[in-house]
Amino acid sequence: MPLRDPVNVLVTGSSELRSLNRQFRGVDKPTDVLSFPSPDEGREARSSAGEVAISADIARENARRLGHSIADEIKILVLHGVLHLAGFDHEHDHGEMAREESRLRQEMKLETGLIERTQRAPARGRKRRPA
Repeated sequence: MPLRDPVNVLVTGSSELRSLNRQFRGVDKPTDVLSFPSPDEGREARSSAGEVAISADIARENARRLGHSIADEIKILVLHGVLHLAGFDHEHDHGEMAREESRLRQEMKLETGLIERTQRAPARGRKRRPA
């Protein structure tokens, strides 16, 4: 679903993202990006499509590790969060969000997106799944 309303973006520290992650997802650890859709009260009543919260600390580390600017990393994280607000869910959509993220990222001339990173890098202690 296309977004027609503005999106509010908060760039803050990892401690705030940890608090938000714990409060809204029950996960007690910092994360790079969280999305919070606005309640579905009818388009006329909404002032925004939702909110995206980003950890500047994690964005800075990702940018350093991946060799691009923190500004580009923030754009990558915002793109990922906005796609979630648009209704995409990479955990259950059989690659639809990954394809859209890749298409938009290429259009915006941005480096590797979040979904591609997690698919390429095996988690510690687990073997990489075949592509």
